[in-house]
Order: sequence, then structure tokens, then C-alpha cells
Amino acid sequence: MALFTQQRHNQIFARILNEVVPQDELAKHFSVSTRTIRSDINEINELIQSYSAHIVYERGHGYRLKIDDETLFESFTKQNEEENGIPRTSKERIDALLLKLLMLSLPVKLDDIAEEWFISRGTLQQDMGAVREHLQRYQIILESIPHQGIRLNGSEWAIRACITETLLRRFAQQINHDLSTFYPECLDNLDLTYIDKVLHNSMNRFDIRLSNEGHLYLVFNCAVTILRITRGHELTTIVKNNESEDVIRKSCDEISKGLIYFLGSDLSSPELSYLHDQIIAQRISHHDTALLKNGSHSELSEYILSYINDLYNYDLRNDEKLKKDLNTHLAALITRLQYHISTPNPLLSDIKQYYPFAYDVTLSALTSASKKLLPHPISEDELGYLAVHIGVSLERNYGAGSIRQTEVLVVTDSGNSTFRVVESKIIREFPQLKFSRSLTLQEYESLSEIEEDFVITTVRISEKNKPVIKIAPFPTPYQLEQVGRLAMVDQTRPYIIEHFFDERYFMVINEKINQETLFQTVCQKLQQDGYVTADFYPSLQERESIVSTLLGEGIALPHSLGLLANKTVVVTIVVPKGIEWNKETKENAYVIFLLAISKSDYEEAMAIYDLFVTFVKEKTTRRLVTVKNFNEFQVIAKDSLARIL
Repeated sequence: MALFTQQRHNQIFARILNEVVPQDELAKHFSVSTRTIRSDINEINELIQSYSAHIVYERGHGYRLKIDDETLFESFTKQNEEENGIPRTSKERIDALLLKLLMLSLPVKLDDIAEEWFISRGTLQQDMGAVREHLQRYQIILESIPHQGIRLNGSEWAIRACITETLLRRFAQQINHDLSTFYPECLDNLDLTYIDKVLHNSMNRFDIRLSNEGHLYLVFNCAVTILRITRGHELTTIVKNNESEDVIRKSCDEISKGLIYFLGSDLSSPELSYLHDQIIAQRISHHDTALLKNGSHSELSEYILSYINDLYNYDLRNDEKLKKDLNTHLAALITRLQYHISTPNPLLSDIKQYYPFAYDVTLSALTSASKKLLPHPISEDELGYLAVHIGVSLERNYGAGSIRQTEVLVVTDSGNSTFRVVESKIIREFPQLKFSRSLTLQEYESLSEIEEDFVITTVRISEKNKPVIKIAPFPTPYQLEQVGRLAMVDQTRPYIIEHFFDERYFMVINEKINQETLFQTVCQKLQQDGYVTADFYPSLQERESIVSTLLGEGIALPHSLGLLANKTVVVTIVVPKGIEWNKETKENAYVIFLLAISKSDYEEAMAIYDLFVTFVKEKTTRRLVTVKNFNEFQVIAKDSLARIL
């Protein structure tokens, strides 16, 4: 359960618990003002002062937690981590409902659950909408049994995946991420630390690399397997998998011996096969592993690169680093899709904002591939990870290159995607740096000394013989400043706004207008002037129907699937009153940049998107909605860019 009644207070406290956090970074993360953050800190201090702790502000650094009595403070955190069995908030009830329905074999009535939790049936019925939506991702449906209640109907693999993800999410919400203190009622007091030790020993013995998240997923997945078997839901059929590996089979046999403690016997062949595939899905593969075998991942990788070359004119087919990364990622992705294994992407919104062009290219390629090569739909989370690989390759092959001499070691526990994000974002700021290698937390801790000049990490680590800088995968200005202290910065990224924008295609719309009318009006003008053909408008609509093109901060980037324009132009539309852009979230767009990009300008396309990323980062929307003409727009755009060059 949460330490504080307000969710934001709980999240702020979790951030400050183990590290110093700048005030501006907290305000940006929670989308509030620094004044609100100061108010929140004061309220948190009032609650924790009786436990001999308070949050102090260090000028130039940020907020940190000062504890005067460790024993007294530990009692404060522990008493709130204990499960009380009754969920209080809607978010907690949704997870609790999921677990209750997933664990029960017999139908259950909502009235009985409402009575147990001391809430009304109407309140519970509202939460059931979110429950149904969540279950649909796993193709699990709710059945209503007359006079008995409701129960779930879905494959055993999907049910296990859903339970595992829900438990993992609840664990992540804890202040202290300690398996020994996590006792949800549904786990029947299973010893998670014992399972953790069994997995840890086996993974180390057979040199199977896992991220921290991947390891935790397997811990909870094994716990769920034990519960399902003991409750009569043992797997009886083996799903054929061509990616079977001897070293993982041996590891599964060893883990099976360890789980006898709970089950009384070894895992059956179908259960061993299931465990084998769970490990493959979470493993951080060595680059050569995915290339040694030809399979569906190879075919999908080739299709994606060919599609990008044909429709966008970017030839990435000879980028060996991308091919290795893509094959490695897709091999695990296909296994995850097969077993409904969900991989939440906490960086998705950042990826959309910082890699919008790569995200669009990847979305277009995967949309086409899903009709031919993918039997299961790919979530936005997975799409985001793939977009990172494509984005980094685009920058590597079509961006400006530099000689980098200072060597940097990167420590991350989120796999190759996060490493590529860190590598790309830092190199863009400090092109003289050389990223020599990437290690997991466990690999780093086993080193006696560091050979590189310094260490950049996305997880908390101990400092050895070289300086350590902890950053987020998408570094904040404060974190980049820390990196800058160890690397001389000298970079320029010129932007030629006049090359992409035209005064004839600058519009200020003060009257009410909807998205469809706007698209029709603009596309008709573009077609009349010879910029696009009749194919552009349908493609524009299709792209918007897949995923909203709202970038953030009220800025939208509608465009076609592929580079379909005869000539390149950006139509700038300012709508002070706003247009509803996303029907699901009810979000409005106030500044719209409708992109018509031709294949002849494909290299400049990334620079166009960089401009919009700058607008979002600089929170320029408030200034842009006040402009009256094209000249005022140019002044604001150039001023915004000048501050980050």
C-alpha cells in the first residue's frame, strides 16, 4: 500500500528515498510547478518528522532525505509495506480484482467482493471497465454464469502472463523493493527470496544474462507457475519452439530441481518447455545468438529494413550493428508475443517525443509487417523499443559524425534498447565520447577496476576507481551538465527553418473546426499547388487512425505513411481554441504541423522532426499560439533553437 494518501506524495518520496533529486526535475516529471513541489515536500515532512526523518534542500543539488534514527524510520516504511487486504484506491482495486478473478477457478459475484471490501457495487462496477480492457490485451474474456457470478476464460499461458505482470506492477509500487517483505495474499506466503536465489544461481552458472526487470519477471512467473500447478492448472501440451537451446534446457532442469521444495516433484515436460520460453523471452542475448539461426525474426528484420528503404529512402540494410540489435530484439519479441508476455515501456512517451521520426518510420513498417509476418499484434510499448534501434541507426548513418576519444562505460539493466538510447542522446550532446561497452549491474559489481575514463549509469551503483554519473535514459539538463563536467562540449546543430516552411502555408484559425475538415482543406490546397497527389489524403487519415500524431504540449504532427509528397513543405496551423485530436484521451492540439515530405528530401526529414522535438522540450506552445503571422512564428522558432545549440 502507499505510504501517503496522495499518490504524488508517495511517488515523490520514492524518488527522494535513495538519491538527491533536483527541484526542477521533480516538477517536470509530475507536470506541476516548482511551487507545488515545495508544498508537497512540506506536507511529506509533516508526516515523517515523528519518525526522525525529514527532506532537506541543498542549493545547487536538490532534495535529499535526512534520517536521524534509522531504526525508527525503518518501522515507518515497513508498517506501510504490509498488505492490509482491502484496496483503497481505484488503481489498487483494479489490480486486486484482476488477481482475484485470475486466481479463482469458480465463478464469483461482484456483490460478494463489494461486501468484502466495504464498498458499493456501483463503485466496483466502474472499476470493472478497466479490468475488462486490461484482460482484452491477453485475449481473456469475462463470462457471466447465471445465478453464480463471473469467471475468466482464456489460455493458461495468457492467464499466467497477466498474473505475473500484475504482481510485478504491484511490487514496483512498493517503496522498498525487497522480495522478503512483499506478501500479497494471492501468493499464499510463497518464499520469493528462495525462488530468487534458485534463479540467480542457475543464471550465473549457465552465463544467461538478464536485466533486473527480466530477473524479477521470472521470479514472479515461477511463483505463478507453482500456484497454478498446485491449484490444478498444470500445462499438458508443448508449444513447438524452433529456438530451443541446450544451455537453457540445462538451466531449466536445474531450476526444476530447486522448485521441488514447493511442488514435491520435478516440472513436467510441458512446464519445462514453458519455463524455457520464458527465459528466452527475458534473456539479454549475445549478438551472435540471433544471427546463428534463420527464423521468423530474420525474415521480419529484413522486411522492416526493406520497407524503410522502399518507402522512406533510408537504406539501413547494410548497418550490421542495427541488424544484430534488431535480430536479437525480434527473436525475443516473437517469443513474448507468442506467450502474451507484456513488456511495459516506461520510456514510451519520451521515445515518442525524442524519436518522433523513428517512431513513425517503425510504426509504418510494423503496421505493414503485421498483415503478413506477425500473427499477434504488437503493443505500443514494444513498438517504442524497436523505434529506438531504428532511430539510433538513422542518426548513425544519416546524422553528423564526430571523432570521439574519451571512453565511457555504460551500466544499465534494461537491455540493449536503453543502452542505445543513452549512447545516442549523450553522443548527440558530446560527440567526442566513445561508448566502449555496456554492462549489467551484476557484471559491473564483479569488476575490480574500471578501464574507461568514467561511468554513465541508469541504475544505482557503487563507485570504483573512476567517476560515476547516474542519469535517466533520456537525460535531464541537470544530468547532462554533470556529464559535461567530464567531457568538453563543442557541438553545433544548424537548423534552416526557411528550407522547410513557407509563408503561403501558414494559417491561424480562430473559428471552430474539426480534424477531418482541417485535413480536407489543407490537402485540397496542397494538391492544387502540386505538392501532393490524391493518394496523400487517404494515407494521412490511415496514419492518424493507427496512433494519434499528438507529440505533446499541444503539438500535433499529422503526416502520411511514407514519403508521398512531390515536393516538401510543412503546413503550420495555429488554432488558439484548440482541436480535439485524440478522442480517447480528449486531448487537444493547438499547433499543428502537417508534414508533406518528398523522397528527395529524406535526409532533411530528421532535421524537421528535431525542430518539433525542440518545441516540445522548450514548452513553446504558449508562445506559438499567440503569433499572428509567419514572421512572428520564425522569430519564436529561431529563438527556441538558439537556446539549445
